[in-house]
Amino acid sequence: MRVQRHFTKAGNSAYSGLEFRTASSEIRNPDGSVVFSATDIEVPADWSQVACDVLAQKYFRKAGVPARLKRVVEKGVPEWLQRHEPDSQALAALPENERIVGEKSAKQVFDRLAGTWTYWGWKGGYFASEEDARTFRDEMAYSLAAQMGAPNSPQWFNTGLHWAYGIDGPGQGHAYVDFKTGKLVKSKSAYEHPQPHACFIQSIEDDLVNEGGIMDLWVREARLFKYGSGTGTNFSRLRGVGERLSGGGKSSGLMSFLKIGDRAAGAIKSGGTTRRAAKMVVVDVDHPDIEEFINWKVKEEQKVAALVAGSKLAQKNLGGVMAACNAWDGAADSEARFDPKQNKLLKKAILAARAAMIPENYIQRVIQFARQGYTEIEFPVFDTDWDSEAYLTVSGQNSNNTVRVTDDFLNAVIEDKDWVLAHRTSGKVKKVLKARELWEQIGEAAWACADPGIQFDTTINDWHTCPESGRINASNPCSEYMFLDDTACNLASLNLLCFRNKDGSFDIEGFRHACRLWTMVLEISVLMAQFPSEKIAQLSYDFRTLGLGYANVGGLLMASGIPYDSDEGRALIGAITALMTGRILRHLGRDGRRVGCLPRLRRQQGRHAAGHPQPSPRRLRPDLGL
Repeated sequence: MRVQRHFTKAGNSAYSGLEFRTASSEIRNPDGSVVFSATDIEVPADWSQVACDVLAQKYFRKAGVPARLKRVVEKGVPEWLQRHEPDSQALAALPENERIVGEKSAKQVFDRLAGTWTYWGWKGGYFASEEDARTFRDEMAYSLAAQMGAPNSPQWFNTGLHWAYGIDGPGQGHAYVDFKTGKLVKSKSAYEHPQPHACFIQSIEDDLVNEGGIMDLWVREARLFKYGSGTGTNFSRLRGVGERLSGGGKSSGLMSFLKIGDRAAGAIKSGGTTRRAAKMVVVDVDHPDIEEFINWKVKEEQKVAALVAGSKLAQKNLGGVMAACNAWDGAADSEARFDPKQNKLLKKAILAARAAMIPENYIQRVIQFARQGYTEIEFPVFDTDWDSEAYLTVSGQNSNNTVRVTDDFLNAVIEDKDWVLAHRTSGKVKKVLKARELWEQIGEAAWACADPGIQFDTTINDWHTCPESGRINASNPCSEYMFLDDTACNLASLNLLCFRNKDGSFDIEGFRHACRLWTMVLEISVLMAQFPSEKIAQLSYDFRTLGLGYANVGGLLMASGIPYDSDEGRALIGAITALMTGRILRHLGRDGRRVGCLPRLRRQQGRHAAGHPQPSPRRLRPDLGL
């Protein structure tokens, strides 16, 4: 493909038109203690402090970067594009504590991302010439530095660590499709093929330990969370409480396994230490355990409330019992101080504790402590902070929960009809209740704790662009990605405010140019990526799902003096959306032919040529490369 320059000039640095400054970043606890601190970091001069903080705290590689590097000669790869590895000889000349460092400049991050995309694009045959590859690399580096566009978080975390710094490790169980041979390969390296996808949808089988089953899903999820990705699964295949097992016993039910998965996710921060694991749990509205699922987080929130209120009452009243024992004004060595019949203050404190429902054994335990000479007692007090000990104690805090509803269910709600909850294994009816009763439970739970959400299964599948390949059963954690099970999508977003000219007009050509380049980035990211299972690797390679969107709609409208909720605003954003969509489809339809159409589409076209039925009219046109 040919790539033209729009933001950069040939022969100049990608950053020649941008200013950089030195900045600091810091995170403090509420008590003032420092959690994270970085000084003398280099960032673009016009970046906000929030942007600098995100880069320094989340996206800088903080360890394992060799202070001295050398290029690795690779046949067919231009010298400037060759990957790096530690220069052992040069490192040996440095003091030991200076040999391994971390990233300190935004340019290092931009260079490793843009360089890695160009490297894999070159190997994949995306560029017509070396100059086109240089242009692509410079344009992407500038786009990142100018905040014109940004990829999803796993790109910042993982992309380029092997190419830029030679960082590596043993394989983590991932797989990828070799784009040269089209064959599945087990990854032997943790970073040579990065994990740049943020959004995964994974299937699950009603099986405990085999591949594709329950415990296997927790392993696959761990691979995703470790590298900063998120995942969603429809768990409706799992049998409900009391359903028969092949060994003769009875199932412990859906919720018992969801709680295991919740704990596993809570133990693994997405991206190592950056944020909570991103996890979506979807259950169909006719699952036999759906009521318990709907009310799961409601009950857990109630437990938190009980912990918080109970801990404060316990501290107050048990402290009062201890104080009463030590406030005795009789003989110092007298046992009477511990006898409520003689110590009136103690009697009053005990009655108050009992009135507050403090367990009797705790009251007596405090008296025993006082008898042993203690003068005060510590009782932990919990609070409702989302990251507090109270929330860490209860389950259900590491996922977005969603109920999958059909048109049949919604019509049953409207018409006040019965709704059947059916066993997964036998199909037998477990319970019949009014659809409105179930709908009321969903609404009340969402009001109480903001979960569960709703996904409209019938509508979603009516809009499915590849219905012949399977149903859409779930989404990623944020629900912007809905597609087949065991596929992944990598995302990027364009900053609309960056395309507003000084005179208030919109830079149409610059935006079209950016749409094409970022679509190339997302395509290349599929080619270079590794995935948590062979099935996901194959399907993601076959369908090459990608997502390009935009951000800062509000900023663009406000800067343009256009009301957010107005026909003029909707018209402007509608036009921009159409421009973006058309440019992407044009790239996929024209430029994409030079790389090749989707493998799954080639197989489908072969089936049609052999006389099989044509695809559904809902499909996008094959001549557009989709």
